[in-house]
Amino acid sequence: MKYSVGVEYALHCLVYLIVVPSNDSIGIKDLAEFQGLPETFLSKVFGKLSKAGIVSSVPGVKGGYRLSKSPKDISFWDVIEAIEGPKPIFQCENIKDNGYLYRKNYCQAPSFCTINLVMLSAEEKRRDDLRNKTLSWLNEELGSVLSIQIREDTRKFFSKQHIKQTSREIP
Repeated sequence: MKYSVGVEYALHCLVYLIVVPSNDSIGIKDLAEFQGLPETFLSKVFGKLSKAGIVSSVPGVKGGYRLSKSPKDISFWDVIEAIEGPKPIFQCENIKDNGYLYRKNYCQAPSFCTINLVMLSAEEKRRDDLRNKTLSWLNEELGSVLSIQIREDTRKFFSKQHIKQTSREIP
């Protein structure tokens, strides 16, 4: 099972939005520059996050994105579902109904596919685990594995970008 790279980019970028004051935002251009990826790709990712209500866009020159909810209310699963959609990973095609015994009318009663039930149960366990991991949890984890300097340099990058944008507006 593999999630698209959009999930990874979304989670990384959302971490940067945690520290943004509620009346401020970070531009998609700055997020793309910091991550080293195409702005158009990240715009598509953020369009999906916005549609799911995870982020909200701020229009205008100083526009960008900010979290729509508290980081404790945004789970990894919310992000995955926003990017990948709600479709189950395992797609049961019910091939058992085309099997020899059904074709020969030896088995008449429809039954649940055990394989499908096992796969759906496993997916639900994975979703539960991902629902229990939030952006707040991630931010705390990063605080324990990243140096203070790295976290401070990250904050400074986005602060400088915001200052550059603001100074461009002043005549």
